[in-house]
Amino acid sequence: MSQLIETCKKLKKATQVLVIADTREKNKALAQVALSLQKNTEFILQENKKDIENARATGMKESLIDRLSLDKKRIEDMIEGINTIIDLKDPVWKSNDVWTLENGLTISKMTVPIGVIGIIYESRPNVTIDAFALTLKSGNCILLRGSSTAIHSNRALVMAVKEGLRNSSITEDVIGFIDDVDRAVVKEMLILNQYIDLIIPRGGDELIQFVVKHATVPTIETGVGNCHVFVDESGDIGKALNIIENAKTQRAGVCNACETILIHKNIANEILPKLNNRIADRVELRGCEKSRSIVNMNEATEEDWSIEYLDFIVAVRIVDSIDEAIEHVNKYGTKHSEAIVTENLNNANRFLREVDAAAVYVNASTRFTDGSQFGFGAEMGISTQKMHARGPMGLNELVTVKYTIMGNGQIRE
Repeated sequence: MSQLIETCKKLKKATQVLVIADTREKNKALAQVALSLQKNTEFILQENKKDIENARATGMKESLIDRLSLDKKRIEDMIEGINTIIDLKDPVWKSNDVWTLENGLTISKMTVPIGVIGIIYESRPNVTIDAFALTLKSGNCILLRGSSTAIHSNRALVMAVKEGLRNSSITEDVIGFIDDVDRAVVKEMLILNQYIDLIIPRGGDELIQFVVKHATVPTIETGVGNCHVFVDESGDIGKALNIIENAKTQRAGVCNACETILIHKNIANEILPKLNNRIADRVELRGCEKSRSIVNMNEATEEDWSIEYLDFIVAVRIVDSIDEAIEHVNKYGTKHSEAIVTENLNNANRFLREVDAAAVYVNASTRFTDGSQFGFGAEMGISTQKMHARGPMGLNELVTVKYTIMGNGQIRE
């Protein structure tokens, strides 16, 4: 029997215990894990340093090394995320929908855990803790498969989680970790329908498409973010510059960073030189012909409109109208996060209604599309599909429903 099957069997068995665990037990277990993370901070950072050194040795770009890196502040953020999840309402065995039929049957639509959730993710060791905390609170078990680039960090984090669980009433078997970096193990994981109820790939387009192509286990697509900021002709220049700078430069290697800037033709001559002065020392601008007639920048090709750069590069296009902006976003966007800067209420409402994305902003940075920023404590990922879950996936997206029917001997005629 493979190690993966053995781990999955333990997870499946643990779901039977976790499904009846009360909120107090789960919260106490999470609190112990938070304490364990704090206690093991130095060891986790030492192990993370190994991953960073390996990444630099292989030539990984700095924007992606940023996603891989941990420091005391980021571990404190993980602990804060756990504490937020502790404070959130337990999503399990709740119902806002109860009714009684004429025959006396009372039907309740109850929330229940999904079961065993597998997550396959690249770099970002914080996902290890986010995924564990959310699944435990929502009554699910988690199977983690991180990337080889974060193997030392993930091992250390899982060790800390298990140590914390051993000081609680919740079995450490609620978390499983695939220590084998061979991609063949991922392929095996994707077809274990008898053990795994849902798989969430979190990473680049190549990873997501690999999972979608090979999985027989149900999947939720997350993460790829070709995000836009559109500056409408009524947009406030100061707001627009601040929003674009934040959306592009705060963290370039994340899925909610801006990758394309659209500018209405009537405001382009005013804003483009100011934008160039603001970010060109850090960001490579690639523009359409009209953009390049105003500011000196590299030429954007058709391919640039579709790229998730995850780097300090941004595409710039001047559009004739809000209609053209919406058409561009819906053609090239990945249904992740889109923003309009405008003082026109009608245009704001049109953008909110007509743009097809999980998160649509008016006068705010796309960088807010994040479970912690939305008040969820953490996220399993940002779903860009439309079935079951869309946007940042928190506790309420990790439960399904069960109908319970109470009768008194009724039979169907």
